[in-house]
Amino acid sequence: MSALTTLKFFILLLCCIGLSACSRDNRGIVVGKIQQASKLATTEFTIDKLVHGTKTKKIAWFFKLNEANFLAYSQAKIKTGINLKKLKREDIFIEGTTIEVTLPTIEVLNFSYPPEKFRMDKRISEPKKFLNSISIDDQEKFFREAEMDIRKSLKYMGIVETTQDKTRALLMGLLRNLGYEEIHIGFKSDDLIIEQILTEQEN
Repeated sequence: MSALTTLKFFILLLCCIGLSACSRDNRGIVVGKIQQASKLATTEFTIDKLVHGTKTKKIAWFFKLNEANFLAYSQAKIKTGINLKKLKREDIFIEGTTIEVTLPTIEVLNFSYPPEKFRMDKRISEPKKFLNSISIDDQEKFFREAEMDIRKSLKYMGIVETTQDKTRALLMGLLRNLGYEEIHIGFKSDDLIIEQILTEQEN
């Protein structure tokens, strides 16, 4: 093999190594691009909740004198999405113009239960009765119980599927713009991470 041929061979080899390295590095680029879209990859939900409570007045602990009723309407605001800081290079596979991305599990990013959305139904509520009344503290207790019920029911409300569909549609467009033609997007789990908001309630 002549010196010129040997030189051409090594140049070609270096080019191949360089292309292979670029292909691997593309995963880092994709991770960066996806993480930049984290604020867009969120979904917001509004959940209407009826708040109902009763307070029974008894005499001698067994004779029911009367019952005061309370009914109100409330709304919870929930934002879900993905903590894309958890996305790693190992979660991405690239071969030519084909890409497979495995995204982290959907999480509840924010939960609010604003008091300004509380509205008592005066047609049904009877907060004051003879020798019995529902106090402000009682009402707050009813709203806290309703809030806890919402939090515990989130994973059964179709929130995961809706958030996954929106996230998948967003990232499909982003990855097409990066030049990928065959795109596969999955999730590590179909669960809903809500430990943070449950912990906040306990505190």
